[in-house]
Amino acid sequence: MSDPGLQRVFDHLAATLARDSLVTETLNNLREHLQVDRVVLYYFYHQWKGRVTFESLSAEEFSIFGSTGPDKCFNDQYAALYQAGRVRAIPDIEAEPITECHRDFLRNLQVRANLAIPILTKKGLWGLLIAHNCQDTRSWSQVNVEAMEKGAKNLANSPVVLGS
Repeated sequence: MSDPGLQRVFDHLAATLARDSLVTETLNNLREHLQVDRVVLYYFYHQWKGRVTFESLSAEEFSIFGSTGPDKCFNDQYAALYQAGRVRAIPDIEAEPITECHRDFLRNLQVRANLAIPILTKKGLWGLLIAHNCQDTRSWSQVNVEAMEKGAKNLANSPVVLGS
């Protein structure tokens, strides 16, 4: 005899574990491939409000788990750019022409170089896959961008991620 309610709980737990495993594996592989200090998944849980829900780190001191974005900096204009597929590679936050709000936010997270890739689903912008170099500047190559784009597409196309 099977309890349908209990089965739903088990199914949800199995899907959550599968999602977590896929995201963790993707982030770890990207961090090792890119040789960066941190790769994070920034998930939008509400209209342009999000938080770091997963991270892969070269050292625990670089953890930003649970961090929320600079809501006053990430506005509809930036959201529209990422929804259109914008890739943002910043080799040095100190030399890049970005808003002071954005620069201060990145400094606060110990970021020196940043590569942000949108995770786009049929419903739109789901999240951002972001690589950080914390200790030094970084020239992001096309190979780096392509690796991150592949990771973002794998996450966007995964039923275990979208089912969450």
